[in-house]
Amino acid sequence: MIGKMILLVEDSKKILNFNKRLLEGRGFTVCTAATLAEAREVLETQAPNAIILDIGMPDGSGLDFLRKLRKTSNIPVLLLTGYGEEKDIIAGFQTGCDDYLPKPYTFEVLHVRLLRLLQTAEQMPETVSRGSLILKLASTEAYVNGVDLLLTPKDFALLRFLIQNENRLMSAKQLYETVWGRPMASDSQALGKAVSRLRQKLKGCGYTVTAEYGTGYCFERGEP
Repeated sequence: MIGKMILLVEDSKKILNFNKRLLEGRGFTVCTAATLAEAREVLETQAPNAIILDIGMPDGSGLDFLRKLRKTSNIPVLLLTGYGEEKDIIAGFQTGCDDYLPKPYTFEVLHVRLLRLLQTAEQMPETVSRGSLILKLASTEAYVNGVDLLLTPKDFALLRFLIQNENRLMSAKQLYETVWGRPMASDSQALGKAVSRLRQKLKGCGYTVTAEYGTGYCFERGEP
């Protein structure tokens, strides 16, 4: 698993630094976030292979973060949290986590569970294809006629969400707030620019993203 990137989302500086140091010692590349807002910023530019996520964060619930993440991504998530009651564990799995480890814990148990998550993800590659477009969900890669589209994490998440709602007109507000995870008013131009990039890169695949002015966008058969 050398070279795999892990995103640690944890508000305890001691635990964050401890896990980062030990994971890097096992060959992982580690990104860290002390708040959910920082975690969202990391995911805008990075595509980690797995996330180790705390539930009790200073700016919200890790479960809410996970719930929104699952609308656009199947990235493996291990909940590492002080919430250890049966109802908490059930809620974690129902929300979409892949594993759940209550605190206190040992690093060796965390490590072996993380390895298992990564191995499972590699053994069960998920792809979505439309025409000559292929999305590799585990690695967040997209290809048209075998050519890597080199999508950013946000553009990939947007394309995936549009495909999940194929032939359905989606409002700009719903698309933005689902993929970006914040109110659309904070960046009203980002969605339009992302759709424009996707339309250019999807040329030749047999599908495109159509726009209905003032209403929204739709992924469907056709060419730009």
